[in-house]
Amino acid sequence: MSSKRKLDGGDRKTFNVTRRAGRFALCAAAVWLLGAHGSRLTAYAQYAQPPQRGASSAQPPDTLRNIGIEQRQGNALPLAAIFRDEAGREVKLGDYFGKKPVVVAPVYFDCPMLCNQVLSGLVGSIRGQSLTLGQDFEVVAVSFDPREGPAQAANKKAVVLTDLRRKDDPVAAAGLHLLTGDRAQIESVMESVGFRYAFDEATNQFAHAAGVMVATPEGKLSHYFYGIEYAPRDLKLALVESSSGKLGSPVDKLILYCYHYDPTTGKYGPAIMNIMRVGGVLTLAGLVALIMILRRRQPRLPVAAGVPTGAGGAA
Repeated sequence: MSSKRKLDGGDRKTFNVTRRAGRFALCAAAVWLLGAHGSRLTAYAQYAQPPQRGASSAQPPDTLRNIGIEQRQGNALPLAAIFRDEAGREVKLGDYFGKKPVVVAPVYFDCPMLCNQVLSGLVGSIRGQSLTLGQDFEVVAVSFDPREGPAQAANKKAVVLTDLRRKDDPVAAAGLHLLTGDRAQIESVMESVGFRYAFDEATNQFAHAAGVMVATPEGKLSHYFYGIEYAPRDLKLALVESSSGKLGSPVDKLILYCYHYDPTTGKYGPAIMNIMRVGGVLTLAGLVALIMILRRRQPRLPVAAGVPTGAGGAA
């Protein structure tokens, strides 16, 4: 009987140690999900709208008051709009839709500052993720300056491909499209995405906000990202989500389940209830595995020497 009590105590000790280890692992996983990824998501938060002037400051001209980005999720892009690509070919916007999600970048190619930063931020986000430009998704940059043409688009495409370190990659080149067109076609696209801008005659430049959008293969807007930097994880999750699960690994889909896109901030944040559900499933699976391990490791009691194994016997 004493040997049996010692064995039971050992089993309880093993069970307690294993349970503490399992709790520690779950807590570590939760901290990693909410901390590492959450901090990365927060660090890239940007705002599309220009800074507001104080009440005592001089008011901007009327033409500059309404610049910004108005989210129009679910809105359909004008796929029939006609442009010219960087090679001078006449194309329709819809030529780049139908199979893959598309990143739409409203810029103009001779912009001296902000548009370059938008494209640079997009390059950094593309380089920082595992999805492949041209294979998994397309990028369409539409110039909102009707004075520009294929020559400016071709020059800018060469710069972007060089920054991507994909200058001689035909797949990346086939997935990057820089379009120019007339004012009517430009306005149809900018209106559909909610991109408001104005031409400032004093500087001979356009005043505009900064951001990019993600559209589904069907040409419907799904995500907005503000500013000039876009977290690679955010953009990847948006592309995976916009593809209706056709892109991404099982890990990406699990992270997408635990995070949801917040249109008010243009970033992904933790979905607490989903994380708790995942934690509950992992806890249950861990307990089942622990029970199975303990049952297999349960030692058999030794049979005392000289004691018959049959029932009965005189005292």
